[in-house]
Amino acid sequence: MPKDCISFKDTGYFSELINDYLLEKQSLKPFYNRFPDIENFKPQIEEKQKSFALENRRVLTAVLEEQYENLKASKQTERNIEALSDVNTFTITTGHQLNLFTGPLYFLYKIISTINLTKELKLKYPKYNFVPVYWMATEDHDFEEINYFNFNGKKIRWNRKSSGAVGELNTEGLEAVFELFSKELGIGKNADELRALFKTSYLEHNNLADATRYLANELFKDYGLVIIDANNRELKQLFIPFIKKEIEKNISFKHVEKTNKAIEEVSEHYKIQVNPREINLFYIKGGIRERIVFEHGNFKVLNTKLKWNENAFSREIDIHPQYFSPNVILRPLYQEVVLPNLCYIGGGGELAYWLQLKQNFIANKVPFPILLLRNSVLIKTKQQAEKLDKLNISNQDIFLKRDAFINKKVRQISNIDIDFSKQINHLKGQFKELYALAEQTDKSFIGAVGAQEKKQINGLEHLEKRLLTAQKRKLKDQVERMTDLQNELFPNQSLQERQLNFSQLYLEFGSQLIPLLIKELRPLEGEFSILTLH
Repeated sequence: MPKDCISFKDTGYFSELINDYLLEKQSLKPFYNRFPDIENFKPQIEEKQKSFALENRRVLTAVLEEQYENLKASKQTERNIEALSDVNTFTITTGHQLNLFTGPLYFLYKIISTINLTKELKLKYPKYNFVPVYWMATEDHDFEEINYFNFNGKKIRWNRKSSGAVGELNTEGLEAVFELFSKELGIGKNADELRALFKTSYLEHNNLADATRYLANELFKDYGLVIIDANNRELKQLFIPFIKKEIEKNISFKHVEKTNKAIEEVSEHYKIQVNPREINLFYIKGGIRERIVFEHGNFKVLNTKLKWNENAFSREIDIHPQYFSPNVILRPLYQEVVLPNLCYIGGGGELAYWLQLKQNFIANKVPFPILLLRNSVLIKTKQQAEKLDKLNISNQDIFLKRDAFINKKVRQISNIDIDFSKQINHLKGQFKELYALAEQTDKSFIGAVGAQEKKQINGLEHLEKRLLTAQKRKLKDQVERMTDLQNELFPNQSLQERQLNFSQLYLEFGSQLIPLLIKELRPLEGEFSILTLH
């Protein structure tokens, strides 16, 4: 399978913060623990091994065995769950929302990155075991973010009312979604397999958490993936000391606020992803998912009548830890408390907010994991690759934004040179002499010279633009072929992986899609992959 790469920076789709992280800029080193090099995993293993209690392993294994009771797991997954009780076993984790039918294509890339990293680590450190984990975001509440997926340029949406944690939502209304999707799929073996997968996942399970667990297991069970729903009483009991510390001392608020200021001081171009609250916990119970606040001497759940004094609230945490849900600031800490984890794999936005959290981990005496940017991929069919070659469009060209892409290609294929940069530079040289003349004679004329320079350069740029537009009209057919091809590969002028659902590629490549990706992707490669699938 032909494969090429382009740097994340050269794609133009990744933030300055992430590009600088990948370059290991010195100014960012205070915000992470270890960079994701294979050699750095040894000290990470040693640090985690010292801090992760055997009791936590026992609880984790028992919870996973219970969650897999009604799921047909592969032998590899069963062995991985059993291995988690061993002090020499560690996890590599990715997390994702419970998007309908996996949502965007990058759901696959996250999990494949996780699976493949465990393989690389086993080769490098054979005396240890490494388990790929998918952490389901069952406690999220933003239904509008997850209730659809894109297929053939259409949005397949699940319309219903929603409240509380999305993992607890029943699957009511998904019959209509199935009927619509089924019609869109058309006929054929691959279409039938997708129908069966959707139907069994969503119409034969009672809630979104169970449906998503089944779906992810069906896609990845052959690779030993372990799926965890951390909205669980036994797991949250392990987190009680950290919940109480959050309530009593506002630790995360203080440390993340301080880190945010430090990040902003490094560069004005770095965007702060999340801002902490004084209490970074929700209360979830029976369709409720509301913030906890401290007001007038009591702990209260917003938009409810629930409130406690300090002693009663401490008892509530001890008796019902399952009702306390960490928000985006505390969820990573919860994950690292309940998993013997070495590395978190996520997208650019996720890694950006993880970089805000290291000091909070230090304050809570929990090892901060290695942060790895997931694989990103552009998939071309053989036919698309042939068209690109025929039109002389390089991988670098195809990533250009629409106007820059068209302008560059029109200039290349034109039989006239529509580039006035040489003339503009010549003009600037002439005006340097005029500036010098004004300086020697009457300085009050410098402004007039500047205005004239700007006017003439603007005139040349305007003329260049008009000639380019005229040439685009003349080359209309070729421009349309090029833009149609770019539209296919970058739907909605966005990365393919952020728009397409895996089902669109599965229609063409069937059950070989995931094995092909598993074979080709290298999580520590550090570049954007471009694959031509046959």
